[in-house]
Amino acid sequence: MMEVLWLLILTVILKDCWSQGVYAPPQAQIIHSGQACVVKEDNISERVYTIREGNVLVLECLVKGHPRPQVRWTKTAGSASEKFQETSIYNETLRIEKVQRMQGGRYYCKAENGVGVPAIKSIRVDVQYLDEPILTVHQTISDVRGSFYQEKTVFLRCTVNSNPPARFIWKRGTEILSHNQDNGVDIYEPLYTQGETKVLKLKNLRPQDYANYTCQVSVRNVCGIPDKSITFRLTNRTAPPALKMSVNETLVVNPGDNVTIQCSLTGGDPLPQVVWSHSPNPMPQNSISKGGNLTIWRIRPEDSGYYNCTAINNVGNPAKKTVNLLVRSMKNITFQITPDLIKESESIQLEQDLKLSCHVDAVPQEKVVYSWFKNGKSIKPSDRLLISKNDPELPPVTSSLEIIDLKFTDYGTYLCAASFPGPPTPELSIEVNISAETVPPTLSVPKGQSIITVREGSRAELQCEVRGKPRPPILWTRVDREGPLPSGEIVAETFDGKLKLDNVTRDMTGTYKCQTARYNGFNIRPREALVQLNVQFAPVVEPKFQDIRQAMERSVTLRCTMLKGSPVKVATAVWRLNRNLLSSPVTEQQEYSELKINSLTREASGTYECTISNDVGSDVCIFQVTGKAYSPEFYYDTPTPIKTYRQYNNYSFLLQWTQKEPGAVDPVISYKLEVRQQKLRSVISKNIPIRDTQKGFLHQFLITNLRIPLSYEVQLTPFTIYGAGDPATRKLQYTEPIIYPNPSDNTCRFEDEKICGFLQDVMDNFDWTRQNAKTQHPKRTANTGPTRDSSDTEEGYYMFIEASRPRVNGDKARLISPMYNVTSRSPFHKTSYCVSFYYHMYGKHIGLLNLLVRVKSSVETQVWTLSGNQGNKWKHVTVPIYPSGPFQIIFEGVRGSGMEGDIAIDDVTVKKGDCPRKQINPTKAVAPPGSAASTVLAISLYWPLSFILFMLLR
Repeated sequence: MMEVLWLLILTVILKDCWSQGVYAPPQAQIIHSGQACVVKEDNISERVYTIREGNVLVLECLVKGHPRPQVRWTKTAGSASEKFQETSIYNETLRIEKVQRMQGGRYYCKAENGVGVPAIKSIRVDVQYLDEPILTVHQTISDVRGSFYQEKTVFLRCTVNSNPPARFIWKRGTEILSHNQDNGVDIYEPLYTQGETKVLKLKNLRPQDYANYTCQVSVRNVCGIPDKSITFRLTNRTAPPALKMSVNETLVVNPGDNVTIQCSLTGGDPLPQVVWSHSPNPMPQNSISKGGNLTIWRIRPEDSGYYNCTAINNVGNPAKKTVNLLVRSMKNITFQITPDLIKESESIQLEQDLKLSCHVDAVPQEKVVYSWFKNGKSIKPSDRLLISKNDPELPPVTSSLEIIDLKFTDYGTYLCAASFPGPPTPELSIEVNISAETVPPTLSVPKGQSIITVREGSRAELQCEVRGKPRPPILWTRVDREGPLPSGEIVAETFDGKLKLDNVTRDMTGTYKCQTARYNGFNIRPREALVQLNVQFAPVVEPKFQDIRQAMERSVTLRCTMLKGSPVKVATAVWRLNRNLLSSPVTEQQEYSELKINSLTREASGTYECTISNDVGSDVCIFQVTGKAYSPEFYYDTPTPIKTYRQYNNYSFLLQWTQKEPGAVDPVISYKLEVRQQKLRSVISKNIPIRDTQKGFLHQFLITNLRIPLSYEVQLTPFTIYGAGDPATRKLQYTEPIIYPNPSDNTCRFEDEKICGFLQDVMDNFDWTRQNAKTQHPKRTANTGPTRDSSDTEEGYYMFIEASRPRVNGDKARLISPMYNVTSRSPFHKTSYCVSFYYHMYGKHIGLLNLLVRVKSSVETQVWTLSGNQGNKWKHVTVPIYPSGPFQIIFEGVRGSGMEGDIAIDDVTVKKGDCPRKQINPTKAVAPPGSAASTVLAISLYWPLSFILFMLLR
């Protein structure tokens, strides 16, 4: 009975307080819960989260606001880049297993709920790593004082990639070397190098300089990354590598041969390592390299290329020898007929000049030998028959036979043969017939073949006919698109003039050009023709799915639109309701189909399907049309569970929610609440009638008799005259309120890292910092903040706010205490408590220190405030409070106008009872505009009535 009364009165009281104002824009805060090495405040930007490469990155975006904001994660490479470089992740938790160095950068959490502007927070992730160092040695020898002696200088260069920048330590044996420790040692950092580099210079080598040298690199054990090192032994024999190749720079072999190349070391100490490589392709699978010997078995033409033998011992520059290995091959022999160019003729005519050309693709190209024959007999050059090998108008190494003043006797069959000199290799030949019937080509598209229409997925054949003698190949290209043909080639060659396309798609629609080739025919202006390909495909419609909510007895029009399709007009449109065919008007040739529901009823509700078809296929629009109410929107910023003191094993929970888009359908008349203990099937059901359904109204219901410490799942379903709407589900987890500490031990001195259960507010601008005189930053801002705790010891800890950059004027840091329980037994007697603490407010830029009380995890009231410079000493204050229920205290530090504004607190005590009458430095609380305290009068009826209800329930 009391619980129902509480609910009714709270509903009346809170109606004016919440109403539309319960909708709140999103707030966000990023926290980390992964394997962070350290989280520090950068001097320029905000929080920096440092993690070791290979560890697990976990970032959480804590959000507040109503309705519950949706979260989207994005990342940029750094603060200078505006382009997102990774796929966005829609989840409050971002997790990356085995984070890599390229995944460092600034991560953004964007929270939005449709109210106000989205909240965007960011954090910089710094991935730290240390690679193995690389040590190289270089030597120089110079003449000194004429030719009396030579001076040898050695440079040991050590390079490493790391984050943060590595520290270098050079050692000779076990001795650490320093810059200019003697005249023979220099250590410096060269310019224009990749990675981090330190050079150890040994000038005019002395006997003691021949030793073991170690380069040790360190990132000072950050993230637990150990130091790494590399050692080199310098002797009087140390020398760069030298090589000798057993073959010439160019080696020509026949296909099928077994080829062996020897690459011998002629110098180098320490002993160099020899490796073979091939460019532009990887090493052939039919090859084997061992030491400096390379063997290729049964070599193929595709094995041609440059083979590199490289020797490395980290002294000087690597030694490299290269051989260009050419495997003899010939392919693609072609011919051309060129009529008299001087007379601009395109046909063969007697008494004019004529040129026949022959070309073969060969390796090596310059070694090809061409031979010409007429009617089977070798042609001997004369004044009328000229044979040349390099015509400037033709590709290199092309042989031409030029016939001057063509005679009838010159008609016949000419043969061009290409071969290699030396060992027998297969030759290639091609014939050219010259006669009165040798005429240039003509090109045309067969009748009815200029436009080809096929269905998607079928086979298409484009055709161009060529006439003439000889008939050259036909080359196909796309005209309307800059891109390849469906085969992936830019140009396709066909000998019969037919371009065959299998499994055509809509992307193949367009104009195709056919033209005659300049080879294997007349070398004249190409003949061209066009063919149009039309690919018909099934329609693509929208919406694919649409959820339509409508009040009963109202009309609604459904439209299914064809976005794409060929043909582009709707041939037929069939409407169905719940799979049952509906009668619909005859569809005209248009791009959409509509169905109007004059009055929505339960019978007219359901799933509507519109199947739109053209001559090829069909697609479906689906409409879910109902009068169902949208789901409730839970208010997540509700008080924590309330413990029932008469039943110590039970607790209660005040469930709060608003209704999503209540005006879209008929008014909600009640809610069905179902409560189920997790991992159990039994459900407790409750009907909750309501009256007010306006948007933004905060509904609430007190759920009682929940067992401690069990968790529950609640499901809330709205009901209208239509029936049940969409349910919403959330989980309730019990959190034990922290009991007020014993009077003998009720002071928090912040000596433990858990800081007595105090928590940083995730919704503030920055955090309070725990430190003592030994842990404070050595370069801390002067003229502000304490140097020791309130007991004046170096070991004692205290909490303070750092006012240096990136903090700005008005930034807040909030420290929230555990929940304290109120044990008042009379509704007419308020239990008093006394909050006692020390504060330190020294500096010319001191801002504000506020003390607030939060009752039942909801409304906050400011009870004390102080601003400005209070001198370089700790001061004590006691503040009386009169909470009407379980409460928390909040210390709020507000940054002032500059960096000399550090504020500190220590020795916080909360005692039951009145404060001592004599207070040190009493202050009067003043509520600044917009603070929580300035809203107390607006809800002045809330606390007295709540207090009475609370006592009645006890």
